[in-house]
Amino acid sequence: MNFSLIKGKLTKKDILNLSPLVLAFVGDSIYEVFVRTYLVEENTEMSVHKLHVRTIEFVKAHAQSEFIKKIQSELTEEELYIFKRGRNAKSGTVPKNADVREYRLATGFETLVGFLYLMEEEERLNYLMNRVVDLKISEGKNETKS
Repeated sequence: MNFSLIKGKLTKKDILNLSPLVLAFVGDSIYEVFVRTYLVEENTEMSVHKLHVRTIEFVKAHAQSEFIKKIQSELTEEELYIFKRGRNAKSGTVPKNADVREYRLATGFETLVGFLYLMEEEERLNYLMNRVVDLKISEGKNETKS
């Protein structure tokens, strides 16, 4: 199987012309694969059920909305534009587990992840994903202290 099937296939213009919801569709998948891979690397002996539960802590709309709020000031002008396009996109549905504001912020976050992935901006994507992990770790330390 060739995982580089998409490499070099889309131009920046092509990517910018995609619906923000299409970018979010891609970003959702990329983000979840990142989180699952990270959790497996850090917890090789953990059961699949526990890995799933931990994954949800990262990928639920509330968590994504909190992450984007904390990293928003670190975004470039272009990244902020892409995030806002996703945040403002009308999806027509909101999951029952999230309020509208959180869901929109999460959609913006996923749009940004999809954009960076399709643009093959691996270094920047890795930086932002590692920031998310750092935030989650520090959040866990703060909960332990409480």
